[in-house]
Amino acid sequence: MMGELTTDVDVAVIGAGPGGYTAAIRAAQLGLETVLIEKALLGGCCTNLGCIPSKALIHAADVKYDSQFARKMGLNASVTLDFPAMQAWKDGVVKELRDGITTLCSLNGIEVIEGQAFFNSSDTLSVETEAGLRGIHFKNAIIATGTKIRGVENLPFDHKRIISSDDVFSLTQVPQRLVIIGAGYIAVEMANLFSKLGSRVTIVHHGDRLLKRMEPEITELLLKKMREMGIEVLFGSEITGLDGNDALARTPSGARRIPFDRLLVATGRTPYTEGLGLDKTKVTLNEEGLITVDSAMRTTDRSIFAIGDIVPGPQLAHKAFREAKIAAEVIAGKRSAFDNRAMPMVVFSKPEIGIVGLTEEEAARQGKPMIGRMPYSASGRAKTMGATDGFIKIVANAEGAILGVQIIGEGAGSVIAEATLAIEMAATLEDLAATIHAHPTMPEALAAAAEDALGRAIDLYRGKKG
Repeated sequence: MMGELTTDVDVAVIGAGPGGYTAAIRAAQLGLETVLIEKALLGGCCTNLGCIPSKALIHAADVKYDSQFARKMGLNASVTLDFPAMQAWKDGVVKELRDGITTLCSLNGIEVIEGQAFFNSSDTLSVETEAGLRGIHFKNAIIATGTKIRGVENLPFDHKRIISSDDVFSLTQVPQRLVIIGAGYIAVEMANLFSKLGSRVTIVHHGDRLLKRMEPEITELLLKKMREMGIEVLFGSEITGLDGNDALARTPSGARRIPFDRLLVATGRTPYTEGLGLDKTKVTLNEEGLITVDSAMRTTDRSIFAIGDIVPGPQLAHKAFREAKIAAEVIAGKRSAFDNRAMPMVVFSKPEIGIVGLTEEEAARQGKPMIGRMPYSASGRAKTMGATDGFIKIVANAEGAILGVQIIGEGAGSVIAEATLAIEMAATLEDLAATIHAHPTMPEALAAAAEDALGRAIDLYRGKKG
């Protein structure tokens, strides 16, 4: 470290994604001198290559797709696609949010250092910057380096024909024929996006269902609607190689040649720990390559914390937000811990999906659950929007405590917030059913599902109880 410019700080945050910039801002709010280190762009994957750009494009595609049904409502609409302009609009959204993060860091007195960080010890690190090596002596560090794209060995990315989800956001034209490998939420969202924009989409998956951690009722309806959109889904299948513009697939019904313009590999992400120098610290990894932490987000090295996708748990930005605040608060001497009961997840498909808590099968392992359902076909608000595909399912224990909620349909991503709060606050079916919900809205379907579980549904006929 001879010759390095060394800075003494209270907190050094490595990675400026959702977890990293949140941790830095919260630490600064608490009076800690903080530096934020990022090798690429502020906002990380979520802001630049994930959550934000994908949802911007999905929303734009929804506008195009939904316009074809406007005639049923007495609207003769015609929408034409200018994909480069759509990409430019998305880029504008991303830039506004990234600039907002830059401004917040500046206002909070956070120094942002651009470069690759690596540990030299449990209280020092170096950053490779354009100006040379920069030394940081810290009292505490927070690792928030996230994950990187996972590829497929026999189909290496060339970022032209074989692409990752990152490459989607720099495409200049919609592929006429798109093959997607994978069946997780990224694969599902990308299939929906490009199908709505006019691509002929084929999903190839070695398993037997989409979104395997979700209720079969959810994934069955999703598959039905995707096939109605023209998306082909091949289960129990894999791509064995390429021959020109054909993907060679092995399927249960035999060999297939699938023509494609782009092949999108969407098989998930792996922890990013390369070059961090963790061997110079006491930080340990689990068998999946994730950093081991306790409920305070502290690693096995007392001065180093870790948050977000680099630690165990679902790879969700909102999980990282929560963990970031906990780490910063613990460093500042406050009592804080990750003791949340509920972790929602949203898939921006068509129909949209929102889930939180236990499935019916998981709840049944604890005892006989109470189940309530509200089909969107019985929702006044869903009917007014022409969005009657879907349902809300609520799972509770025998005492009526809410254990889980699964939603597929219009507004699922918004309605799941109330369900998450209900689980977090240990609410019961009676609490939900007795809460007045505005009419006509989608959240009132959640209360109706609770009433159904209690055996007193108004909008559904379940037979007389006597």
